[in-house]
Amino acid sequence: MDVCWEEHGWERLAPGVGRRRLPGWDATAGLVVGTDAVLLYDTGSTVREGAELAAGVRALLGGGRHVTHIALSHPHFDHVLGTAAFPGAEVYGAVGMARLLTAGGSGPSGPSGLSDPAAMSGMSGLFEEAVRLGADAEETARAVDGLVAPRHEVSGLLTLELGGGRRAVLVNAGPGHTAHDLAVLVAGASGTAGAAGASGAASVVFCGDLVEESGEPQAGPDAVPGRWPAALDRLLTLGGEDAVYVPGHGAVVDAVFVRAQRDALAARFGVS
Repeated sequence: MDVCWEEHGWERLAPGVGRRRLPGWDATAGLVVGTDAVLLYDTGSTVREGAELAAGVRALLGGGRHVTHIALSHPHFDHVLGTAAFPGAEVYGAVGMARLLTAGGSGPSGPSGLSDPAAMSGMSGLFEEAVRLGADAEETARAVDGLVAPRHEVSGLLTLELGGGRRAVLVNAGPGHTAHDLAVLVAGASGTAGAAGASGAASVVFCGDLVEESGEPQAGPDAVPGRWPAALDRLLTLGGEDAVYVPGHGAVVDAVFVRAQRDALAARFGVS
């Protein structure tokens, strides 16, 4: 697949694997391309942003190719509200996420915004949190009205065969940042997680907000702090020492960074 990712606004991470850093909240949208199917990891904060991603994928791949599968990292507005821009795509999330996304939230309360996990991640909670953080109210309302919840829920590991030998492993890696954290592993060319194949391609792990590079990891009311370090241990086991780790916000990092963030979270939350 001979395409220039950077010319189309993407960052190439490995053969057939890349990501785009979205404006506003610097959220990551990941892309995994096989010969038969195309997986997008997170869809942005509005339907407009999702539509821009959809157009970006079509421009990158050409030939009428488009996103066929979507994996949602966790139920926060800046990662899920663009999903309605991908009609017909098969949508995946961690088990329990669909119920949470379609629940009614009670709205904001308290100085930190939202005190109840259901309020933060349910329909009204998504709207309240987005607007509180500066999103346009009208555009956000349209995105929430068209919210698409996962049809397929992942409780452990689920492998998607994308064609041409490329596969993406969806991993219910949490709880941590939320109770519904989904990571994606794309093994290196050798097919072995954490190893570089003959072509020199390393494994890539899309971490969602379990890992953040552009700031301190955010632990809102729906976080599960006591189990967050263990979630990062799972990511490190999946990817190994040589993998490329893609945070939910910020620049790509390595295993050393993830391990250091794991230890910082353990100290911050008083767990081993």
